[in-house]
Amino acid sequence: MIRLAEEKDAYLVHKIMLLAFEEFRNIDVPSSALNETIVSIEESLKNGTEKALLYFSDEIPLGSVRFKTEEKSLYFSRLSVSPEARGIGIAKSIINWLEEYAEKHGKSEITCRVRMSMPQNIQLYKSVGFIVTKEEVVDNPNGFPVKTVVMKKAI
Repeated sequence: MIRLAEEKDAYLVHKIMLLAFEEFRNIDVPSSALNETIVSIEESLKNGTEKALLYFSDEIPLGSVRFKTEEKSLYFSRLSVSPEARGIGIAKSIINWLEEYAEKHGKSEITCRVRMSMPQNIQLYKSVGFIVTKEEVVDNPNGFPVKTVVMKKAI
């Protein structure tokens, strides 16, 4: 089951994200996801700057993503799957849900940003129809430069 998260679910979104991003704690430029708090997620859900999804299997939360809609697109970030649940299609199910949501809300594309150092993530998005539209170096919230690609899929 996939459903929109509510403010009270911020701790689940946070928990799944931390589980998924923990493996990136000791890389050259650690993910800033590891510095986010339950309160910061709760606040963004409360004030509407973003929405979040939760993926459950047998009532166990195994996946999450955060997203926001823009004029013509839906942008998602922090797509997270618990390590023990990877490889069974949870990320693809979440992406499919986001595409349907975007289409239902009149958006013509779905976009995300991926670290170039994560080729497995780039490949995942390519496998479901995303293309790389731009390469950029961005400063993450910790102030470190990160080489990224912007990926996009027309809906």
